[in-house]
Amino acid sequence: MKDVNWLAQPEPHDYAAAANYLSLLMTPEQANLIAEELRQVEISQFKAKDILRASGLEALPADNRHVNKDLKKISNGDSLSPILLVRGDAAAGVSLIIADGYHRVCAIEEYAEDLWIHCKIVGLD
Repeated sequence: MKDVNWLAQPEPHDYAAAANYLSLLMTPEQANLIAEELRQVEISQFKAKDILRASGLEALPADNRHVNKDLKKISNGDSLSPILLVRGDAAAGVSLIIADGYHRVCAIEEYAEDLWIHCKIVGLD
């Protein structure tokens, strides 16, 4: 099994995609502030299985076209963009939000759930 290659930083369009998704859950202004915070933080690492558990989301199957595309990237040795996350709050019943990179998380889960995923994570505060 090959290691997964990661870009040093998320691609610029990932931040816009994160803000767009987050604007479904909060005001566009809040979403843009979080996207800007994500630009500023360092890369962290978490396992795919833990990201999915914390988010409450199910892994998409390997035959999903986006997951399959990312699995091909892994197989070819292409670098993936780090995932963008917003930390949940267990006490408040708020799950982790995968702001950008859900399909990449699912691809890693399919490939090897114990591999470390490169990501950026910020809180809701």
